[in-house]
Amino acid sequence: MAFSSKVSTTVLLLAISLVASLCLVVSAGNFYQDMDITWGDGRGKILNNGNLLTLSLDKTSGSGFQSKNQYLFGKIDMQLKLVPGNSAGTVTAYYLSSQGPTHDEIDFEFLGNLSGDPYILHTNVFSQGKGNREQQFYLWFDPTADFHTYSILWNPRSIIFSVDGTPIREFKNAESIGVPYPKNQPMRIYSSLWNADDWATRGGLVKTDWTKAPFTASYRNFNANACVSSNGKSSCNGSSKSSASNSWLSQQLDSTGQGRMKWVQKNYMIYNYCTDVKRFPQGFPQECKMS
Repeated sequence: MAFSSKVSTTVLLLAISLVASLCLVVSAGNFYQDMDITWGDGRGKILNNGNLLTLSLDKTSGSGFQSKNQYLFGKIDMQLKLVPGNSAGTVTAYYLSSQGPTHDEIDFEFLGNLSGDPYILHTNVFSQGKGNREQQFYLWFDPTADFHTYSILWNPRSIIFSVDGTPIREFKNAESIGVPYPKNQPMRIYSSLWNADDWATRGGLVKTDWTKAPFTASYRNFNANACVSSNGKSSCNGSSKSSASNSWLSQQLDSTGQGRMKWVQKNYMIYNYCTDVKRFPQGFPQECKMS
């Protein structure tokens, strides 16, 4: 067992080293350069010389955008200001995803609610087409009053979800115990604002109030410190980059980060699939056994 563990560690370190040699810091210019509005018939807009992007939803349609680039590992940051007021029935989704039936995906979804009630931040991880790894949180601030930074750190070791620099969730690479991990499929960034009042708010009990439409979410300060993938090849060239630029590739939560994450999970987590006994009567998924 010890030998197997050493082999797994060696392979992982080699993978990190290989990706690091290809890594490129991708500094965002503006939304004109980084994103394409993909649907919504004019409801998605790039404003302020490319420094602001807004998505809107009305009774006819929502809207969405995607990144021009695909990434294979990276640290992705975006500032969002969510739909204010009575946002019940609306969902603002912000995620990384590949395509196809065995796709990988890393999700932030913000489930709207009645005025005065908290948003629910829904997270999920798909690997090779399998998801069902939901964790949900309330936030410790009003996400509609100002912009806040939502980050995904994705490297060969783990996926870390953070809010304003505070880690809220970590999904570790558990291939050593047979759990598929997103590591081979490049992913684009996607975001959309859409109507999901059949399920989003209190299981669909609260419907969208269209008299409050249009609903609008805003985005700014996108940044990707990542490796770009194109046509099956990496366009990265890290030979001139400092090792500090690549530190995210092997980053893990230190004791301080673990403590902050535990604080969030103790005080603000409202659902964790790894504790849902009714859902998994035959035993929890393998990755839940990892500390």
